[in-house]
Amino acid sequence: MSHSTRVLKSEWTKVRSVRSTVWTLATALLVSVGLGALICGVTASTFDDMSSSEQVTFDATYTSFAGMGIGQLAMIAFGVLIVSAEYSTGMIRNSLAAVPQRGTFLWSKVLIAGALVLVVGMVTSFCAFFLGQALLGSHGVGIGDEGVLRAVVGGGIYMALIAMFAVGITFVLRSPLLAFAILMPFFFLISNILGNVEATKKVGQYLPDQAGTTVMAVVPDTLNRPYGPWEGLLIMVAWTAAALLAGFFVLKKRDA
Repeated sequence: MSHSTRVLKSEWTKVRSVRSTVWTLATALLVSVGLGALICGVTASTFDDMSSSEQVTFDATYTSFAGMGIGQLAMIAFGVLIVSAEYSTGMIRNSLAAVPQRGTFLWSKVLIAGALVLVVGMVTSFCAFFLGQALLGSHGVGIGDEGVLRAVVGGGIYMALIAMFAVGITFVLRSPLLAFAILMPFFFLISNILGNVEATKKVGQYLPDQAGTTVMAVVPDTLNRPYGPWEGLLIMVAWTAAALLAGFFVLKKRDA
């Protein structure tokens, strides 16, 4: 067994052995799907009360993903925990002693965690979509409709990227309390304010979550961004890559 394979196996064992990481992923799935289903059910029952303009611009696909705004917080928690658990317990010293090549250590963790959150993100996105459309009934859309499959796959990628962004930031901060104190209020509240208030909208709409969610919309006017869905996802990829690179440089320069 090669050194890289042993490191990957070690990282997989770490992820499985921390119970809280399993619960955060389960929470992300259940909250995203459950809340999305609730909102789709309420929307279906009140659809006739909408104005004609609201009905014409209604985005059934994006409505299915209404729970992801809360579910993404659990994905962020997962990203924080798989990094900070080693720092808070002091296990990071043993990990770096066993794997002194810090790039190998970080990218192995990213590969294992990234593959896991991508699978969970895809399951979450497809479940949210199909359950949501079933509840919307005649107001729903099919997976084969224009732009829908892109939005559903994009939703899964978005959930994975938000977790990986949290991984990178936590490697920079190294403290679970500091990471949670910054990331949770930022994505739950601050980003939404900056992305929707007229004075800060031009800048706020380029924040990672504001840009990334664009890929989940099918109706162009749903989010009213100056870029398309794939461009929005690429902006989020750039944010995630920057966070991971920053985490790598901090890990390489600082002592454990």
